[in-house]
Amino acid sequence: MSTSQQPDPRDRPARLTVGVVGAGRVGPALAASLQLAGHRPVAVSAVSDASRRRAALLLPDVPVVAPAEVLERADLVLLTVPDDTLPALVTGLAETGAVRPGQLLVHTSGRYGAKVLDPALRAGALPLALHPAMTFTGTPVDVQRLAGCSFGVTAPDELRLAAEALVIEMGGEPEWIAEENRPLYHAALALGANHLVTLVAQSLELLRTAGVAAPDRMLGPLLGAALDNALRSGDAALTGPVARGDAGTVAAHIAELRAHAPQTVAGYLAMARATADRALAHGLLKPELAEDLLGVLADGAALPENGGDQ
Repeated sequence: MSTSQQPDPRDRPARLTVGVVGAGRVGPALAASLQLAGHRPVAVSAVSDASRRRAALLLPDVPVVAPAEVLERADLVLLTVPDDTLPALVTGLAETGAVRPGQLLVHTSGRYGAKVLDPALRAGALPLALHPAMTFTGTPVDVQRLAGCSFGVTAPDELRLAAEALVIEMGGEPEWIAEENRPLYHAALALGANHLVTLVAQSLELLRTAGVAAPDRMLGPLLGAALDNALRSGDAALTGPVARGDAGTVAAHIAELRAHAPQTVAGYLAMARATADRALAHGLLKPELAEDLLGVLADGAALPENGGDQ
């Protein structure tokens, strides 16, 4: 049996030159991951000091140039800019002749599919939408987190294999998303991930107000177990006073939140109502207890933020 070592991916001849337009938290990490797969980053565009620092950290020695020059140098271009900026960027690059025929143009927006790249497609580019379902920090840990990360993939049928291959090279798992389903797909991820951060931050603040010295240590095991249970069992994992129909406890919660953190009341009421609806639909909340509970939530929503004082 041969004992020779496998070659380091960085020692393989590069197959594609890679450019990044927009050195936010996502682009440099994806380019660094592609570099580990044997491709060669050659250019990045960055405007702010923070984006320049990210580029220097994750893509050292890669020159920072204007977006048009990134396209001039690269076979594969990552368009990693905010969603609202993407359509105008694509149109502008196409109209100025920066797009080359046969060039792979990849955006990472969750909201858009491949059609947002139609101006570049008409210029001869090969359009791909590859959205990593991951939160990014702008540090090298992001490259490690791509291992096993799902990517929402949308592309013309003839480019499907190429899109999926790029995702696999970055260590990800491709998940095909139809063009018309991209907004719904993105809304689902935002609901789960972005709102989770808000809920956890609010919970941490409330625990500090209640005198808990290490709220992160208290919440960590609880939230980890809740997340694991929810992923395994869905609505069957629902617990707590809303799912049990403890209307008195929920009323006490609302009163305390109004007194100490009135800015959290609207979110608590909305999530409690959604939880009650799901618990009732799945037989966890007894109908005879639901009436009082829903009454408490309705009364809480009817009160002004100052708790009713005139």
